[in-house]
Amino acid sequence: MAEVDHTYVIDPENAGELARLMQQDRLLTEGMGGLFPEGQLLPEGGRVLDLACGPGGWALEVAFHYPRVEVIGIDISPLVIEYAQAQAQSRGLRNVRFQVGNVMEPLAFADASFDLINGRALSGFMLPAAWPRLLTECSRLLKPGGILRLTEGELPLTTSPAYERFSSLIAEAFRRAGQSFSPDGRHLGITPVLPRMVRQAGFEEVRLRASAIEWSMGTEMYYPVFKDHLAGMELIRPFLVKVGLIGQEELGTLIQQAMAEMQQEDFCALWTLLTVWGRKPTTTASTTV
Repeated sequence: MAEVDHTYVIDPENAGELARLMQQDRLLTEGMGGLFPEGQLLPEGGRVLDLACGPGGWALEVAFHYPRVEVIGIDISPLVIEYAQAQAQSRGLRNVRFQVGNVMEPLAFADASFDLINGRALSGFMLPAAWPRLLTECSRLLKPGGILRLTEGELPLTTSPAYERFSSLIAEAFRRAGQSFSPDGRHLGITPVLPRMVRQAGFEEVRLRASAIEWSMGTEMYYPVFKDHLAGMELIRPFLVKVGLIGQEELGTLIQQAMAEMQQEDFCALWTLLTVWGRKPTTTASTTV
């Protein structure tokens, strides 16, 4: 299979990453309170675009619950798109389709094609300079009055010293790789700047909704998020070593310590997500004679 040119910190063609994203799709939707917890409405015969859709979990659920809406998912990974399309066929969903596409480049859709555009966790590959271009492209693709809906998060907060050390390495690695908005590399920095970027792209009625997923030991979400992080910590190892922050052996020891601490009875953790949505203006400014 040809290598995919990308800026993902985890290889999107990795089969382990596909398995992780399949599970993460479900836990994010559940943790956020559903497909559209902010209350967006989809019109009969409407069209929805899911950016960097991964295995297609969100898009497939929207297609299932809104059979009169057409859903399109795009992702850079041919492997992931093949899986998502197979899922759509196996579930008999005729109102959803998936295609390969890079959201950091112009998308091959006509102007005013969609009623809603969704994107979740795009900061895993988006470069800061690419965000304004993507938001402008979304504005082009949306119908007047259409909704742009983006969900991003910072790294979780936990009571595990080793996990916190690991998180600090990820944040600094993103900064060194030029994929962070943080001024000092202590966090990813996407959540405070996202609302402003959406407004600067011309969207109106920009609103925010925060979600908090508690995955402390003993909670319902503990195991799903723990499993997600267990896989993610291994998959992101090459990225951390590549940027020169830590050696392979030391990193392996750190991950083992974090795993042990995350399984302690008194382990506490919180993962916060921010959804930002705005509406494309229905009219453009005009002059009267």
